[in-house]
Amino acid sequence: MTAQPFPSHLLERAVQELSTLPGIGRKTALRLALHLLRQPLDNVEQMADALATMRRDVKYCRCCHNISDTDLCPICADSRRQNDTICVVENIQDVMAIENTQQYHGLYHVLGGLISPMDGIGPSDLQIESLVERVRQQQVSEVILALSSTMEGDTTNFYIYRKLSAVAGLTVSIIARGIAVGNELEYTDEVTLGRSILNRTPFEG
Repeated sequence: MTAQPFPSHLLERAVQELSTLPGIGRKTALRLALHLLRQPLDNVEQMADALATMRRDVKYCRCCHNISDTDLCPICADSRRQNDTICVVENIQDVMAIENTQQYHGLYHVLGGLISPMDGIGPSDLQIESLVERVRQQQVSEVILALSSTMEGDTTNFYIYRKLSAVAGLTVSIIARGIAVGNELEYTDEVTLGRSILNRTPFEG
């Protein structure tokens, strides 16, 4: 069965744009577009302005690569954080997940992905060298590897461990495997994730 034509080219264009979002098919995109069409124009313009402003003005922290409104994110700028401990995570969602546990009070380092040769992602595509440089320049006593329990996560853990193994006096630990193998960190419940941070163990390559 062929798709029914849209009654409006403007509606069709909106649906096409919305359907480029992850997890949004054409039916959902059409439902969202029709919902927006029923809203007051001011509300839709505020939403469009918020999205455009976010894309234009959001920065990446020059230290940890978390998203921020300023050059230095609020976590890195907070003098109350334990600045001798760095928790290495895959993405920004993982920072938010760990912060929600309220069990960790150190700093972070966002890699921006995991090593995945199948997807063409190598160490040079991630923020690994900046992590190594950061550990060498700052007085860091512990690096916590908090990556997903997947093949890509384990590969990245081992690579980082090898890169940091020559740093004197540095402890490299890994979160406890209360998280099921294959699970993404951001989807883990807060209690399990918090315990995994607290019960971390030395990483053994």
